[in-house]
Amino acid sequence: MQSYSTSWTLRSKRLDLSQGPLLMGILNVTPDSFSDGGRHFTVQSAVDHAMRMEDEGADILDIGGESTRPYSLPVDADEELNRIVPVLERLQSRIQIPISIDTMKARVARAAIDLGAEIINDVSGLEADPEMMEVALQTEVGVCAMHMQGTPQTMQDDPHYDDVVEDILGYLLARKESLLKSGIAYERICLDPGIGFGKTHEHNIELIQNAARFHETGAPILVGHSRKGFIAKLLGSKDTPRAIGTLGVSLSLALQRIQILRIHDVAEHKQALKLFLATKPLHG
Repeated sequence: MQSYSTSWTLRSKRLDLSQGPLLMGILNVTPDSFSDGGRHFTVQSAVDHAMRMEDEGADILDIGGESTRPYSLPVDADEELNRIVPVLERLQSRIQIPISIDTMKARVARAAIDLGAEIINDVSGLEADPEMMEVALQTEVGVCAMHMQGTPQTMQDDPHYDDVVEDILGYLLARKESLLKSGIAYERICLDPGIGFGKTHEHNIELIQNAARFHETGAPILVGHSRKGFIAKLLGSKDTPRAIGTLGVSLSLALQRIQILRIHDVAEHKQALKLFLATKPLHG
């Protein structure tokens, strides 16, 4: 019988994962993220959007100052800090839900944690910056380690796997063991298969269909599928709005008991999941 992780320990909070998926609201403080780049690039618009997502029912707020869309250009730590620090300073005393910092840089992570962040969400699996592990250890935050084949600049050139589900499950199992050996506490680790990060549309669909396999890691599983290209591919047009398609994928993930959904559209997800959890079959 499959077991499921029912909690995630952060720096000063413990999240209950037993009552259906938690919603991680996305706040991209960037000019070039694939879906909402530039929309929340000013401090005031970013703060307003963060507060709105909390009001709509987000359980976690994920703030990022560097786009990791395919072929995006990297930014240095100073620029990333210039983008996120003013937002974090404004939110520190105003927001009650835990804040996650979406970064691959230890210096950025430490600054965000100093301003109240509870989670490091690192798309490189805490591998890009050799100092990231030490920051996570010293601060005792929750960590989310994601699988990515290549880098944002190379990951979509020619993604290849022998078996995409088995290969990524193997990576996540090995990464969890590496984090544990480095001293990260078991209860602080979350894992993410990395939808869209070095995967074809077909890979992404296969990973979604088999998302329940990742519970074999014993860690909470986070999936970030919101508005991504495979949704447009399934809908038949790259110009089709992807919010409703995202919601359909989210319900598939909820059925597979994925614990955390990283999404843009919080209010719609909150309503849909409330009805899904109230009416899902009791058996089967």
